Amino acid sequence: MQQPGLLEVKVIRPKDVATGAWVEWKCRFGCDGYGQCLVCPPFTPKPDQTRRVLDGYRRGLLMHFRPDAHVKQVVADLERAIFLMGAWKAFGLGAGPCHFCPSCPVPDGPCRHPERARPSMEACGIDVFTTVRKAGLPIEVVTDRRQCPNYYGLILVD
Repeated sequence: MQQPGLLEVKVIRPKDVATGAWVEWKCRFGCDGYGQCLVCPPFTPKPDQTRRVLDGYRRGLLMHFRPDAHVKQVVADLERAIFLMGAWKAFGLGAGPCHFCPSCPVPDGPCRHPERARPSMEACGIDVFTTVRKAGLPIEVVTDRRQCPNYYGLILVD
């Protein structure tokens, strides 16, 4: 699974993925992507719906990326590869807002890249910090712009 910027992959149980209603508030009151694209709230699933979807899977791949990686592109590419290997339920979640288009036509028009556009974990109410820490991977609050952030993606497999 060699991909640019991908540092580590851990197989996890989706039942160990933490969700919380508070997570959307971090998007709504702190991210300029809120309401600006299909893969950001309020267009994304609420945490309770995300929980029900997660509970329909037995296995997921939690992926740790370098800050310069194109997380959403790598997640979309890997999701497709896993799907083509026979895992028809494969679905990927990236990090942050979508950057496939300079400006998103949503909500006034359809998504231009539905085959690649995937929501971030946080946009669906996933508590990324708790999930990543449960998996034993590094993540800390970035308190200084000189610090190196950690980025994560998740592919639900089966």
